[in-house]
Amino acid sequence: MKIYLSGPMTGYDEFNYPAFHACAAELRAMGHEVVSPAEQDQFSGLDPETSEWHEFIRWDLKVLVDCEAIALMDGWHKSRGARLEHHVALTLGMEILTMWELRRARAYPGMRT
Repeated sequence: MKIYLSGPMTGYDEFNYPAFHACAAELRAMGHEVVSPAEQDQFSGLDPETSEWHEFIRWDLKVLVDCEAIALMDGWHKSRGARLEHHVALTLGMEILTMWELRRARAYPGMRT
């Protein structure tokens, strides 16, 4: 499944990239294709130090809509961008998952999330 990874970035050390990279690795180990904004930033030409928030969210929403599901990282509800991504995914009828649910499903195969 192609999953967009959503979580908080603004105000975090290193823009929370280490947590994004760790979650993306977990999802890939589960067999998913992952679209991570932390990785996409490298290809967008945007610089977290100098670019504006709206530039990032425009880029992120473009790649989100091509995914089948969204995986929400811990703290997503405190992030303006992640809340917007969640709203768009919900509106588009995408599958909404949390990293907690995905980890539980991996730890306990056969259990419903």
